[in-house]
Amino acid sequence: MSQNNETAQHKRGFMQTPAFMRMKKILALLLAAATLVLIGITLIRLGKVPGVTESIPMHFVRVTEAGEEEYEDETICPVEYESEDGEYTCLVNYSFEEWEELPSGHEIEGWVYLLEDGRYTAFDHEAAEPEIAAAVRDLNADANRRQLSIALALGLMAISFFLMVRWGRFFSDYEQIWFLSIMVLAGVISIIVPEEDINGVKGIYIMALYLADTFLNILCELLIAKQSKWNFIVSVFVEITEIVICIVLAYRFATLATTLFFWLPIDIISFINWHKHPDRQEEELTKVRKLSGATRVLILLAVAIWTVVVGYFLSGLNIRTDLFGGNATLETIVIYFDACASAIGIVNGVLIFLRYQEQWFAWIACSLLEAVINILSGQYVLLVLKAGYLTNSTYGYIKWHKYIHSHEKEEEKLLSL
Repeated sequence: MSQNNETAQHKRGFMQTPAFMRMKKILALLLAAATLVLIGITLIRLGKVPGVTESIPMHFVRVTEAGEEEYEDETICPVEYESEDGEYTCLVNYSFEEWEELPSGHEIEGWVYLLEDGRYTAFDHEAAEPEIAAAVRDLNADANRRQLSIALALGLMAISFFLMVRWGRFFSDYEQIWFLSIMVLAGVISIIVPEEDINGVKGIYIMALYLADTFLNILCELLIAKQSKWNFIVSVFVEITEIVICIVLAYRFATLATTLFFWLPIDIISFINWHKHPDRQEEELTKVRKLSGATRVLILLAVAIWTVVVGYFLSGLNIRTDLFGGNATLETIVIYFDACASAIGIVNGVLIFLRYQEQWFAWIACSLLEAVINILSGQYVLLVLKAGYLTNSTYGYIKWHKYIHSHEKEEEKLLSL
């Protein structure tokens, strides 16, 4: 009996031994506890609104010039002003039309409110108490951004370890190590390179979306590699997250459209299709196959046409975002890259639906394009996700190729009998 147990443990791998299971569970609990403690401390700090000790009318002068700010048809154009003694600053948000009219060395009359804890907040007008309290909460949020980033990262790691404790038997040692490594790396990068506020949305919320996107995408990719139909259920949450990201950042509208009108429906249809084609020997697996050479050429031609047509159309739309700092050329480049990535994404979705192994090549091409977009957009934490895509695509292709090759041999044997 002990020999059988040892053999079973060996097949499951060392990550499934009782010692490692306990270690993963302890790590998950410690990370969850640390997350809750950090969140609790941060919420207490965020809720503290010190009173105003003094209000001072103040003369402010514009610090920067129009050429230095580089706004181009932006929704919100913040302009910094400084008091004559250089002790206080005041940030004023203008519309693009108002900003264009501002002269060099523009001066304003404002108010500085000194707080009980030694800080201050400034306005270009005499502010009411609720407005001052809201500004102080923003100051608190900025001061505690690092703690919130750490709590977010630890929470992500805790969920990842809990997942590998609860469903660890479904994943091999390599798959668990790969998944946890990507999640830990994403968490570390999120702390080292925090996100800035974009389009009026706090950076911490944007980072939370990025980390959720990474977690869901990596889990989805791993399930595809394992030929599991459940990847499509996870993928539905991936699509919802990515739609929210595109809306919040006001960019990648080609991806937004394909996600909304293609990926969400194809995920549901693909789940049904994969459910109808289980492997004869292992029901958890889905039968997969390979594509002919002529079809590959037609696919490449379709992707090229889509990229040019959709990229040209989207580049003509008058939609701007703070993401590229007003650099119209950079924004246009990203639009064409996004059009190409969306085309490859559609091809990928069809290939996955039809269970072709060539979908892994589409994943690799799409990952490289999106990595370039992430670098140009300054979304460095998402590069961890692309690294996960590339490594898993290689792993998934090898697994699918071995499966197809072995089943081709079995069919040849059956035909020869």
